[in-house]
Amino acid sequence: MRKKSFTFLESYLNNASPTGYESSGQQLWLDYIKPYCDEHYTDVYGTAVAVINPDAAYKVVIEAHADEISWYVNYINDEGYIYVIRNGGSDHMIAPSMRVNIHTNDGIVKGIFGWPAIHVRDRAKEEKPNLKNIFIDVGCSSKKEVEKLGIHVGSVVTFEDELMTLNDRYLVGRALDNRIGGFMIAEVARLLKEKRKTLPFGLYVVNAVQEEVGLRGAEMISRRIKPDVAIVTDVCHDTQSPMYEKITDGDTSAGGGPVLTWGPAVQNNLLNMLLAVAEKHKIPYQRSAASRFTGTDTDAFAYSDQGVASALISLPLKYMHTTVETAHEDDVDNVIKLMYEFLLQLEAGHDFRYIK
Repeated sequence: MRKKSFTFLESYLNNASPTGYESSGQQLWLDYIKPYCDEHYTDVYGTAVAVINPDAAYKVVIEAHADEISWYVNYINDEGYIYVIRNGGSDHMIAPSMRVNIHTNDGIVKGIFGWPAIHVRDRAKEEKPNLKNIFIDVGCSSKKEVEKLGIHVGSVVTFEDELMTLNDRYLVGRALDNRIGGFMIAEVARLLKEKRKTLPFGLYVVNAVQEEVGLRGAEMISRRIKPDVAIVTDVCHDTQSPMYEKITDGDTSAGGGPVLTWGPAVQNNLLNMLLAVAEKHKIPYQRSAASRFTGTDTDAFAYSDQGVASALISLPLKYMHTTVETAHEDDVDNVIKLMYEFLLQLEAGHDFRYIK
């Protein structure tokens, strides 16, 4: 990975962009991609779009989502301990002993998820972490003292963890789901610009908000752009690590290449074109099946308005929704390559309908 790209990726992943509060991350993303597009804009909820060839009639989207899971302050007790609810699919099981940032109007307040010491827990009836018993300690002894720090019900809380590399081949950190996707689509735009490639259609590079709470940003922006084609990138599970069940979870591996999904929301002619591109350019890929829906922004684009030919390219990820989400650098490179080569061979006006 080139140095400038990694520097952007590091700052982008380390920045907090919780669901509904993605604007700082979106600004970083826009600042990086602006030199590689013709115009850009954002919508009222913060989805960011970089456009190449904005006057073209045929519109193609490559998309990722910008938000990360987090917590909301829900209750502050008289002793100054803070209780939370989820903002997205936050995992209460990993919370105890984690450091957190509480976002206030006056800046970040540091805190920790406390937990009783092993010495004092009754092992016969030991309680597991759950939303009723995990709590945050900010070093205060009263509710009033907490409130003086600018913390209130509705304050957003994110875990404090930064990007690292593992064995010179894995990227590890929080929020790879799915800001790594935002990085990959931005890199596609960079390659097109630096290699001086001209596309015969309008390319809309979309970094959507609020995926973690129901694909909301993608739903809004799909209706505004009204694309003809949408390629969505998100993460999926590496199922090789312990405690996965391949019979039900599938057989996908970090380092094995991008994962292409079969499912009702995936347009088969578009999927077959992606497969042909992968085969032609010797890009390794894996297969996954989605029952009923993909659970990604693919669904929002596919079922928008009169329907958009949509497909999903996933990045295999270890330990999703933890602070140590782990992806293989080769997979990142190959997702970028697959999207890039797909765009170069696509003709404007291509009709993906099954029956013509």
